[in-house]
Amino acid sequence: MHVFITGGTGTIGSAVVSELLDNGHTVLALARSDGSARILESAGAKALRGDLADLDVLRSGAAQCDGVISLAFGRDYSSPGAVARSIAQESAAVAALGQELIGTGRPIVAVSGTPAVPGRASTETDPLPTDGPVGGRGRAVNTLLDLASSGVRSTAVRMPRTVHNDGRGGFAGMLVDAARRTGVAGYPGDGTQRWPAVHALDAAVLFRLALESAPAGTAWHAVADEGDAVRDIATVVGRRLGLPVREVPEESFGPFGPIFAMDQPASSAHTRNALGWQPTHAGLLDDLENIRP
Repeated sequence: MHVFITGGTGTIGSAVVSELLDNGHTVLALARSDGSARILESAGAKALRGDLADLDVLRSGAAQCDGVISLAFGRDYSSPGAVARSIAQESAAVAALGQELIGTGRPIVAVSGTPAVPGRASTETDPLPTDGPVGGRGRAVNTLLDLASSGVRSTAVRMPRTVHNDGRGGFAGMLVDAARRTGVAGYPGDGTQRWPAVHALDAAVLFRLALESAPAGTAWHAVADEGDAVRDIATVVGRRLGLPVREVPEESFGPFGPIFAMDQPASSAHTRNALGWQPTHAGLLDDLENIRP
């Protein structure tokens, strides 16, 4: 399959590109810069120059390929407004890609987040939030999945809050960055809230499986660790960096503070049973042992 991918140089995207190439697919990847194009081409992909806001370029990429994986997202998380702009840009991009595939029967796999359900681990059948700070992502993904009735094999892979590789990435990576900046390995609340996680290389396998065989209109959970307590995550961070570990106000984490404070475990039992996906790489707490002091 010839696959068009956006976000192909990120933590998840670079792993997905390698996974696709290693399994006989070819890749056309959106490249925002000459540097990104060189990285993609050195990995064995073909680069298509353009930005996520270039909807005509996105449509062209989708039209040239047998399937699409949409991973790109803005990099500015400094304020709620910046996050909202990134979500709006991502939503427009996903809509353009989906519309290009109407009537073709071709697959498109989009990324979203695992929902939080009070009192239990969320499952693949739980709805995504369509209001609140990330509600726009939920609405965009739901609209894409609805294209299953219009001849698009649209699916969604829901990612946990931490996608990690070599001790970096996701919410846990943000805790590491905050600890380096402030001199404290901090966590919001009492630290018992749980965050699900997955290694980027395991997530990449699931994106490939969804692209190859997932039925139209379905959602899947890329969850390896159902939920590690945030205090346990911070404890490893503090030990690796030689810093004190303690509770800090959730406001310390800016627009992500309220989300950091949530208990949000997630299950992937259905995904594993239905698609045969089995994570094999290090769990989050073990992977955090790779943090460099």
